[in-house]
Amino acid sequence: MRIAQLLVGAAFAAGMTVGPLQAAEYELKLSHFLPPVHGIHTDFLQPWAEELASCSDGQVAVEIFPGGTQLGNVARQQEQVLAGVVDIAHGLHGIPRGRFPRTSVIDLPFLTESADAASRTLWALFPDHLAEEYEGLKVLALHAHNGGLIHTRGSQVATMEDMRGLRIRTPSPAISMMLESLGAIPQGMPPGQVYENLEKGVIDGTVFPWDPVRSFRLAEVLEHHLDARAYTVSFFFVMNRRSYDRLPAEVQACIDAASGDALVARFGDWWNAWDAPGLAAAEEKGNSVATLSKEERDRWRAALAPMIEAYLDELESQGVENAREIYVAAQDYVAQFETQ
Repeated sequence: MRIAQLLVGAAFAAGMTVGPLQAAEYELKLSHFLPPVHGIHTDFLQPWAEELASCSDGQVAVEIFPGGTQLGNVARQQEQVLAGVVDIAHGLHGIPRGRFPRTSVIDLPFLTESADAASRTLWALFPDHLAEEYEGLKVLALHAHNGGLIHTRGSQVATMEDMRGLRIRTPSPAISMMLESLGAIPQGMPPGQVYENLEKGVIDGTVFPWDPVRSFRLAEVLEHHLDARAYTVSFFFVMNRRSYDRLPAEVQACIDAASGDALVARFGDWWNAWDAPGLAAAEEKGNSVATLSKEERDRWRAALAPMIEAYLDELESQGVENAREIYVAAQDYVAQFETQ
């Protein structure tokens, strides 16, 4: 398995071009931080690039640089696309921390459980509440994953007390505060470093949805999973505004048609499909899988209520004066989209 993935990674080391490069009038670079076996690459970004090449009648060729390539660093996706090093990027809002404080509201615990509702909520919030965080960028989509789990090695987490003292990898400031409030010790690190740190015992566990259990081979080093659905993590898919503006109107129209509402609406089904192999990998290894009980979920909600208030206070102190307005709007949108 490891040899096969190394070979796949080597095949993509110089990037992968979608569309006939020699015949293309416009060559675009697209970077992301995930391995080329991940559904983000195979089901989303590669087909998106193919659709753009087809719609533009070959005027556009897209070169994709996944994780493991020179442009695949998770911490550099935003700065690369802003600087024009790449034309398009897909990245995590929480890494590096602090760059998208408004958008980070979606990460607050128990706000949403499904990728569909979370992604639609982000897109609905964008025009009036989030847009100022994306200056210099053409936002193609915002999305989030399904309600996340707590994965551990050594001991099963089923209650709040089980979290005490565990070193848990965290993807964002909001999740860090959640973990601290539950008694854990958050450890910040990119997703690609989780396997090694679990294997060496540097961390006791991680927060992820199911899909990285397969795509990052984490079933090999994990033993227990708690289906908490207590949080989500969000992602951006953006284009350098100058790169977009230099394209002819008919190519811009192709980009617009492949992005926005129609694209955001697909993430719910995609994440459900991406999560299934992760669960299967854990079950095949014989890992234990627990579900947070209703009673325990109510305890966690009560314990985390002060943390949510503290996080909103912190956002306000950082200049997001309408942080609570954004949070209330997010709650309203989630309630609307979860009933559809």
